[in-house]
Amino acid sequence: MTEIKIKGARTNNLKNVDINLPRDKMIVFTGLSGSGKSTLAFDTIYAEGQRRYVESLSSYARQFLGNVDKPDVDSIEGLSPSISIDQKTTNRNPRSTVATVTEIYDYYRLLYARIGDAYCPVCGRPIEAQSIDQMVDRVKELPERTRIQILAPVIRGKKGAHKRALENIQKDGYVRVLIDGEKYDLAEEIELSKTKKHDISVVVDRIVIKDGIDARLADSIETALGLADGLVIIDVIGEDEILLSSKLACPEGHVSLPEITPNMFSFNAPIGMCPDCNGLGFHLQVDRDLVIPDYDLSINEGAIDSYATSTKESYYYEIIRAIADYYKFSHDEPIKNAPKQMIEDILNGTDYDLSFVFDSHFSGRKRYTGPFEGAIKNIYDRYQRTNSDAQKKKFREYMSEEECDTCHGDRLKPEILAIKVGGVNISELTRLSVEKSVDFFDKLELSPMKAKIADLIVKEIKARLSFLNDVGLTYLTLNRAAATLSGGESQRIRLATQIGSGLV
Repeated sequence: MTEIKIKGARTNNLKNVDINLPRDKMIVFTGLSGSGKSTLAFDTIYAEGQRRYVESLSSYARQFLGNVDKPDVDSIEGLSPSISIDQKTTNRNPRSTVATVTEIYDYYRLLYARIGDAYCPVCGRPIEAQSIDQMVDRVKELPERTRIQILAPVIRGKKGAHKRALENIQKDGYVRVLIDGEKYDLAEEIELSKTKKHDISVVVDRIVIKDGIDARLADSIETALGLADGLVIIDVIGEDEILLSSKLACPEGHVSLPEITPNMFSFNAPIGMCPDCNGLGFHLQVDRDLVIPDYDLSINEGAIDSYATSTKESYYYEIIRAIADYYKFSHDEPIKNAPKQMIEDILNGTDYDLSFVFDSHFSGRKRYTGPFEGAIKNIYDRYQRTNSDAQKKKFREYMSEEECDTCHGDRLKPEILAIKVGGVNISELTRLSVEKSVDFFDKLELSPMKAKIADLIVKEIKARLSFLNDVGLTYLTLNRAAATLSGGESQRIRLATQIGSGLV
């Protein structure tokens, strides 16, 4: 196929147009306004390409896409499934970033789920889940004739005398325990201080490392894991202890993780998003500088901008005048000359009662007596309560974005941010520019096993990053909000995304 052949195009103002277009060439349609340029490109050629693509799908998939009408044309030959890159469609969703729009973030999530190293966000120690076979292999690495004890850490750093726990251990047939590093026989009377924290480990077995102990070692480790909820301590006599876990849990007990999945790295899913900001990375707060933007204005001139449109003698108009009257401050004097406490009372509320008459929209003249909650709280509460888009938009004008104190703009839970690849977490990786991201993956060093797992994922990431490079967006950081991009940047990002789909 060397040409796209269009015969009898009659959509909108096209008058039975026949035209042959060369394939694999850049084509420009030019002409007077209303001559049918967009109709030919979008409503005829693209519409037909889109219709053919939809018809190639299963009937199950088509039910979600609706009907795609055939354009008014006799025939079009030589047309592949088509994409359209439109000038107007910029994503304004606050959750969308360069990484999510280009689908690079999907591959990042997959990469971190498959080869990420988990660490405890509290103490920084590695979190590794190991099978019993792996634990046996780890112990067998110790020199021959090494004497070890297999311990089950049943109580770790908890206050109390723990009498019942010790009785239960004895009933289960164990004879020795280690309490705070000291060895005790359970036949003895053990008195522990109620007010101090204690560590209690059951001595499950004592073994000397040599050939032929694999089965006994595996049985003892399995028993210890059952007693201590997935933890076992290999106490090397005269040396350090080795703490092993069959779960993704911090050795110190700070956090435990379920099986790591790509969904955990999504700031749009409850399993991964920061619970404080719901994955936005910021909170909306009423900004005092937007409520009073110009201190040269007086109250009568609308200095309190959020209430400047209130009609005279309305509730909000009168309440600001009442606060000024309380401080004996003129309604016609610039508010910059007002007492500081008066400004604070307007913004943050009064601890004294005000009394004034106002015109109620619902019930005529009324008297109000009581304190004022403050403009900041008033605007925020009304923003939260209203279901009107127009009202929300109005109140949003007085709000600014403040970084979330919990995730510091990273959007994810601390335990998710503690999973790293190449020493950086997924949020730190998205903070890199396209150019630096390419450099990161070029220099990424992985173990042979992890390199094999990550090979195809990294290849796809590099391909998509190179598309962004090719359209001149090397300077963009991948965590940049899609809503802050210029029109040209948005188009080039969509272009790079579509190039990645491999269509003609």
